[in-house]
Amino acid sequence: MERLHGAFASLFRVNMGVRPGERIVVFSDVIRSDEAVAPADRDRRQRLLETAGAAAEFAQLHFGATSFVAFPATAASGVEPPVQLWQAVFGGEIVRQLAGDALLERILTKKTFGNDLDLAKTIVSRHQGDVARVVVAMANNSTSHTRFRWLANVAGARFASLPHFDPAMFFTSMAVNWQALAELTARLAATVNRGVSMRLSTPAGTMLTFSIEGRRAEGDDGLLTAAGSFGNLPAGEVYLAPLEGTAEGVMVIEYAPTRKLASPLSLTIRRGEVVAVSGDDPHRLWLESKFAESARNRNIAELGIGTNDRATRPDNVLEAEKILGTVHVALGDNSGFGGVVSTPFHEDYVLYRPTLVVVARDGEESLILDDGRLLV
Repeated sequence: MERLHGAFASLFRVNMGVRPGERIVVFSDVIRSDEAVAPADRDRRQRLLETAGAAAEFAQLHFGATSFVAFPATAASGVEPPVQLWQAVFGGEIVRQLAGDALLERILTKKTFGNDLDLAKTIVSRHQGDVARVVVAMANNSTSHTRFRWLANVAGARFASLPHFDPAMFFTSMAVNWQALAELTARLAATVNRGVSMRLSTPAGTMLTFSIEGRRAEGDDGLLTAAGSFGNLPAGEVYLAPLEGTAEGVMVIEYAPTRKLASPLSLTIRRGEVVAVSGDDPHRLWLESKFAESARNRNIAELGIGTNDRATRPDNVLEAEKILGTVHVALGDNSGFGGVVSTPFHEDYVLYRPTLVVVARDGEESLILDDGRLLV
């Protein structure tokens, strides 16, 4: 772990901008006994848990006031984390007030209604001094698309999400020139935001069109130093929520989040939702089980474009979606970044050698990716 000390220093000082006296929470998750995990991924997840604990020890030594929380892994990315973590990040008083009238229970199950979220925001804002200033999420399953993360940001916490992280990434995609990455990402976001629709194709057979009217592309550049900042680490993408109900076409995926598929899967998309999946890889059965849980899980939730020139791994979705010149499309929840679909599911699929066109309101087209080559 000693060779990671330089990486930890960069994480907390450069990416998170930690100042002495700020309260920090680092958390991870533990493989559940009922999970079916391949040996290689089991090894990675154990190393991730150990690395998260070591990062917390480093932060405690150099900055003080650091907590480490580990809990059984949630069922999927996008599922709200357990109350134990809410207690660690928000403190007892906020959790006690959120628990009133079963509000926290509705948040945890993503069954909020009426003014629930406004009330939760008010409670958290009223006691924002109780909330950790820095949250580093090194759990295998992502908490990015949760109300837990959103409310932490509401209170001014700076939140880094590292789902599916492999500690080896500290020496590859986390060793990028962060300032150059930030400048490229900002230019690309500005280009996307001049459009009202997009057209996407790949040599594997993807052909998708969708509207982005009224939606704003944001950049994830890894510099999470401002109050309320949120992003992935490793960073390097421009992302937005396509307008619900507008995606049409076919998406062909060659990789699941942690492995290459034995053969590609083809997803037929109509009116913004996946209506059919074809192909022989077992990942199809898992996807169909998620669709059976909720129709909202079929939603075309996100379009992202990779901007990190040090990212290379196609078999780990956290890094793969940052690879310069790739596109990723996510299914499920988009309520945390401009969309209106809330569901305890969010899964990204990376597409390679994409051609991506942005269409402006006057019909002018801008080619921003040509067979995987970024033209911005």
